[in-house]
Amino acid sequence: MSGSCVGALACTLLLAMPAARAEGLPEALVKAYQTNPQLNAERARQRATDENVPQALAGYRPQIAASLSVGLQAVRDLLPGNVIQTATLKPWQIGLTVTQTLFNGFKTANSVRVAELQVQSGREALRNVGQGVLLDAVTAYTNVLANQTLVDAQRSNVAFLKETQAITQRRLNAGDVTPTDTAQAEARLNRGLADLNAAEVNLAISQATYAQVIGNAPSQLRPAETVDRLLPRSREDALAIALREHPAVMAAGYDVDVASTSIRVAESSLMPNVTLQGSVSKNRDSDTSLSTFGTDQASVIGQVTQPIYDGGTAASQTRQAKEVAAQSRLVLDQVRNQAKTAVVSAWVASEGAKIAVSASLSEMKAAEVALAGVQKEAAGGQRTTVDVLNAQQDLITARARLIGAQRDRVVASYTLLSAIGHLDVKTLNLKTPDYLPEVHYHQVRDAWHGLRTPSGQ
Repeated sequence: MSGSCVGALACTLLLAMPAARAEGLPEALVKAYQTNPQLNAERARQRATDENVPQALAGYRPQIAASLSVGLQAVRDLLPGNVIQTATLKPWQIGLTVTQTLFNGFKTANSVRVAELQVQSGREALRNVGQGVLLDAVTAYTNVLANQTLVDAQRSNVAFLKETQAITQRRLNAGDVTPTDTAQAEARLNRGLADLNAAEVNLAISQATYAQVIGNAPSQLRPAETVDRLLPRSREDALAIALREHPAVMAAGYDVDVASTSIRVAESSLMPNVTLQGSVSKNRDSDTSLSTFGTDQASVIGQVTQPIYDGGTAASQTRQAKEVAAQSRLVLDQVRNQAKTAVVSAWVASEGAKIAVSASLSEMKAAEVALAGVQKEAAGGQRTTVDVLNAQQDLITARARLIGAQRDRVVASYTLLSAIGHLDVKTLNLKTPDYLPEVHYHQVRDAWHGLRTPSGQ
């Protein structure tokens, strides 16, 4: 195999394919963003979290209850003169009660605040899951590309080794080489077949992972590009952005606010409650012996309740909330440290991948030249068959290293973008509508009734 052909195969993660049918990385990311089950499940979880707000707001609204009772009543009266009178009565009562909480120790206000903060935290958690899904999609896409290119390289290697074995066999028949040369050529061919089989296995695994993450089996993929243009210029800038904008850090910050506000919710159980209750009722009784046949009532009652001692439940809940708040602050520190570590690791990996690609490309070019030279020298009797086989092995190793380095280069750039919290649809300018969780939030926030979700379920 000529050196120019080898270079054409190894310098890019590109498959020979019609451009019209090729699928690029942006299109694969769009499919993953729209159809990935993990991401859609997280969106559903966030919609459920939105419902905490109208549930908390219900504390401001009146509670209305209607009652109806109807029955049969057997009566046996003993009258003077030992006269017994029996009757079957059909009493019924209907009523309506409206209860309005006027003051509950600011429990409702703080509960609403907790619910709103939970929504904010949930949105950041959703954004973080979205980043993870997109990064998984990038990894799956580049793995398929790299493994397919490696399979092609191994097939070319097998073809070269078969040709070398055939040449060696002809030279053995002519008496130019020994049986040892033929055995070496055969051993290298079998090694190449084993390497090809391993590459095909890895390709099948990467294709299955691609289907799981993207939502469909890979067809013809275009080469993936890095996102260096979207990355900060220095590691210090990357660290500052991550600590300020990474969704995991922001979610942990909101969780601290949730825990701090929950302390005031727990303390409200120790404060007085003021309620106002209005009721109307109509009562009818068919006992003709009674002086009153029916009763109509209407009332408005104000009630003030001050807890004195509840066995220590409220006090324990307050202490518990304080400990949870302390825990959430420690978790925030932990998440910040993790974000720093992720940025540093991603930055170093990205810079290292650039060097690896350059070094691997130089190695492959040198291996091409070396193989061509060894082949010419072997034709002139200055090199042995094993020298040619070694040179070929060096070349296929260099090609595999370059393929892996190119794959790592793309993944590292996206990993760094994720580490600073910017791996999203808007930053990547993907051609798909961005999922906006606030749309559902505003649809349900002030809903006073209704069992159907905004989607019609």
